[in-house]
Amino acid sequence: MICSYQSSFPGAWPGAIKRTHMTTLHDMYRTSLGLLTDLYQLTMALSYWKAGVADREAAFSLTFRRNPFQGGFTVACGLEHVIDWIRRFQFDHSDLSYLATLNGNDGERLFPAAFLEYLRGMRFSFDLSAVPEGTVVFPHEPIARVRGPIIECQMLETAILNITNFQTLIATKAARVCLAAQGDPVLEFGLRRAQGIDGALAASRAAYVGGCSATSNVLAGKLFDIPVRGTHAHSWVMCFDSELEAFKEYARAMPNNCVFLVDTYHTLEGVQNAVRIGKWLRENNHRLAGIRLDSGDLAYLSVEARRILDEEGFDDTPIIASNDLDEHLIESLKRQGAMIAIWGVGTRLATAFDEPALGGVYKLTAIRKPGTPWQMRVKLSEQKSKISTPGVLQVRRYYTSRGFLADAIYEEHESLAGGCTIVDPLDATRRKRISADIASEDLLVPIIRAGRPVYESPKLYEIRQRVRQQLSQLHPTMQRFVNPHEYPVGLDVRLHDKKEALILATRGLLS
Repeated sequence: MICSYQSSFPGAWPGAIKRTHMTTLHDMYRTSLGLLTDLYQLTMALSYWKAGVADREAAFSLTFRRNPFQGGFTVACGLEHVIDWIRRFQFDHSDLSYLATLNGNDGERLFPAAFLEYLRGMRFSFDLSAVPEGTVVFPHEPIARVRGPIIECQMLETAILNITNFQTLIATKAARVCLAAQGDPVLEFGLRRAQGIDGALAASRAAYVGGCSATSNVLAGKLFDIPVRGTHAHSWVMCFDSELEAFKEYARAMPNNCVFLVDTYHTLEGVQNAVRIGKWLRENNHRLAGIRLDSGDLAYLSVEARRILDEEGFDDTPIIASNDLDEHLIESLKRQGAMIAIWGVGTRLATAFDEPALGGVYKLTAIRKPGTPWQMRVKLSEQKSKISTPGVLQVRRYYTSRGFLADAIYEEHESLAGGCTIVDPLDATRRKRISADIASEDLLVPIIRAGRPVYESPKLYEIRQRVRQQLSQLHPTMQRFVNPHEYPVGLDVRLHDKKEALILATRGLLS
């Protein structure tokens, strides 16, 4: 196995410390993130303030319309960073000074001084409910719900979407890759091709949540306590007159981390050279920790490499493979009998290469004046999938000893004690009756109440374990990569009927 490095160890470098708390956004950026928003959120905030409706209560839901990668599930991720962004939210002096420089089309200041002073003193008082990180979720159901003064809810939109969309996407991709690996370790190698520094850090975190065993990203290892792994590059081999000399010098320098990249010149000759240095390592009380294949026919080369290693007595030396891998290639290599024990997955994981955006949306679903009943709101579209679901929403998951059964989207104030009938959001003729005796739990749990966090985020490895447990409850047909079976998610029939009536009324079609 490739050597790992820990944040604290006997004989550590003087002054080395072990991180005992979660890494915050401030630890990474060391600046205010109040302006991590789109301009239209601030222009709407100003307009709410001027119109005297800033304190009107609103409910928003964060949903997505289809599973990424044409898959059968999605893994929720990013909540810890959402909470941290909320906890540290403020507009500092430099933020407000910048906003004061922005002008409208007439050349006059976009934001008046009185509004900037309002922003300076702004403190959140909203409620946030969300599914815990690592939960398997599905299209159309809320994975987060915000309720409170509309100006505050609006200010959340961009940041919560930015954080949740990307980390959820990568955690889902990682879970798929790890399913394809069938229990073999998967290493995330995507740093050099990720979308910038912050994209790389978020990808490493989310990939670990999704099931990856380690990352090559040393900064992510430090910040998030993720195991790190690494070998050497082709440039090391090319620096010397021969591959054998390069391996020998690397073994002398790093005898406790000898994984040789064997395909710089001729792969199977490279394996033979690795064996020669492996014998030298043994004589010096070390071991050949692995060889890595990074090009060519990985199925054929891994089988031949395994034969060479075994014949020379290195049957415990694993073969690591990389080279633009994803879940489909790993699944194919497994079918072909490839003798690969560890999978290094980079570009196609850290960038979600085949589908680089989740497409989560944040929609207003209800509004009211304080102390009055909620009024449902619906966003219409010519596309049925883009019509929002109104109401102050909750999601209830039903399950049996065999696993997850179905999810019901319902209004929070409604009782499902007698069971329910769920209606497919895209096809009203598809319905499923769920009896009252089926076990269930509500997925949206309290995260923020009156602007203050009330939820303690689990440790990252606990979130990772939750993903594994959640997937174990999902039928295997929903985990396949081609034409997965569809998990039943529907609106409680009462909510469905209210939504249909609201759509007709909004379109002026009620008599």
